[in-house]
Amino acid sequence: MSYILHIETATKNCSVAIGKSGSLVALKELYAENFSHSEQLHVFIQKGLQEANIEMEALDAVAVSKGPGSYTGLRIGVAAAKGICFALELPLIGINSLQILAEKYSALEKALLFPMFDARRMEVYVMVLDEYKQLVKPTFNEVITSNSFEALPNDIPWIFMGEGALKCQKELVAPQIQYRTDIGYPSAQEMVGLAWQSYQKKEFEDVAYFEPFYLKDFYTTANKKGV
Repeated sequence: MSYILHIETATKNCSVAIGKSGSLVALKELYAENFSHSEQLHVFIQKGLQEANIEMEALDAVAVSKGPGSYTGLRIGVAAAKGICFALELPLIGINSLQILAEKYSALEKALLFPMFDARRMEVYVMVLDEYKQLVKPTFNEVITSNSFEALPNDIPWIFMGEGALKCQKELVAPQIQYRTDIGYPSAQEMVGLAWQSYQKKEFEDVAYFEPFYLKDFYTTANKKGV
């Protein structure tokens, strides 16, 4: 029996989950237009532990979203995760935020999944997965035009999800594209299964040197703080 704390702060959704051997036992989260992560994160961690009926010392690992995403949100989440790992000498698990978002999609018909985050103007952060959540194309940025993603097979459905998909709706209209507007933001709930797999395989980050994936190169020089 292993307990893992999961922290997801890549977007405006501040989310914390406690997992026990791959099963969700507690979830605390709040979506707020004005980032509430600095006020809510440590409160959610304490409430999650209370709901799971364990002390911090009972944790076996900490999992954190490693981006892409908001500079502010990721910085707060990663700092908290690393602090707990240092204090309790726990392993750290990093999970791609777009992969977490894709876990919200559960159908298994043949398709390409496009989890996306808004990257300002007409850019998105996106990765491409198959229906089994296996990687087809790793995280990249895309300036959305009518020709975006044209190198990918178009004879199977393309499932667009996440807040970044909203800006595609005017530019990308094709029979194979399905917009899942109900899948908007990643949650720590979807980290539980992914983190458990990594924990079993001992796929851990170097706590001292771990940094999230801010994708700073995509930001304008006028706004260096990111999304």
